[in-house]
Amino acid sequence: MTTEPNSDKFRRNAQGHLVPIDKIKDIDRLRDDLVLSLIERVNKLHENMRLFKTEVASEIDAFLELSASEYDTAYGGKKGNVTLRSFDGRYMVKRNIADREVFDERLQVAKELIDQCLHEWTADSRSEVQALVEHAFQTDKEGKVSLSRVLQLRQVNITDEKWQKAMHAIADARQVIGSAKHLNFYEREGEDGPYRHIPLDIAKL
Repeated sequence: MTTEPNSDKFRRNAQGHLVPIDKIKDIDRLRDDLVLSLIERVNKLHENMRLFKTEVASEIDAFLELSASEYDTAYGGKKGNVTLRSFDGRYMVKRNIADREVFDERLQVAKELIDQCLHEWTADSRSEVQALVEHAFQTDKEGKVSLSRVLQLRQVNITDEKWQKAMHAIADARQVIGSAKHLNFYEREGEDGPYRHIPLDIAKL
C-alpha cells in the first residue's frame, strides 16, 4: 500500500489536491485513517486467500495423481469436477472447473437473421418467440449478453431456414476463452444430516 509524501502533513482529497492536515476536520481524518487501515488488512487477506486457493488446487491435483498411480496410470481429469470426502464423511471438498465462454462477432449475424425472421412473421403468431428473443439479447451493465439465455433460443423448435442459419451462427459464435476453477468446502450437520457450505465470502459469514 503506497503512502503519500509528507502524509503526516497533507492528505490527498477526492479531487487530487493535497490538503494540509490542520485544515481537515478530526472526524474526516479519523474516517480516512479507519478506511485506509481496513483496506490494507483486506488486501493482505485477499492475497492470503489467493495463495490458499493456489495451494489447495495444487494439493488436490497431487492427490489425484497419487490416487491414479495405484492403477499405473495418470489422472486425466484436470478439467473435470471432483468431490473428496473425509474418512468419517463429516467434511467434503468440491473442485469444479468450468469453461469461460463468450460470443464473438457472429452473434450479431445471428441477431440480424433472427430480426429478419421476426419481421417476416406476423407478430400475433410469433409473439412468444419475439419476447424470448428480446429477453435473450438483453445486455447487462457491462454490455454483455447472457450465454445461457441466448443458447435457450436453440431449443425453440422452428424449422424456418433463416432461423436455422441463425442458430448455426450462434453455435459458431460460441468461444472458449479459458476456464474457471471453483473450490467449495462443506461440513455435515450431524451424523447423517445435509452438508452445510462453509462460506469464504465475507459477506456471507
